[in-house]
Amino acid sequence: MFVVTLTYTGPTDQIDARRPEHRAWLDPHVAAGLMLVTGPLVSRTGGVLIVSGKIGRAELEDLLKQDPFSVHGLADYALIEFEANKVNPALAGLV
Repeated sequence: MFVVTLTYTGPTDQIDARRPEHRAWLDPHVAAGLMLVTGPLVSRTGGVLIVSGKIGRAELEDLLKQDPFSVHGLADYALIEFEANKVNPALAGLV
């Protein structure tokens, strides 16, 4: 699994202008169960994606390059890969 943190690098007005496009990009990945949880940081300086282990690192890196925030140079991404060895039974099929 992965925790992906986004750090906004562009001006707030450009981030706000691209946010609907970014969220639309997220929608099919959330619907497919690839991205389990997504959302902005409370500080509004970036965001977090919790990503299923059903994708490899290289494939995830390629996918993130398609995010409108990435395409328009508005965010940097940090990937943290981890093994989910204790999982709530309600989430077992998702990880």
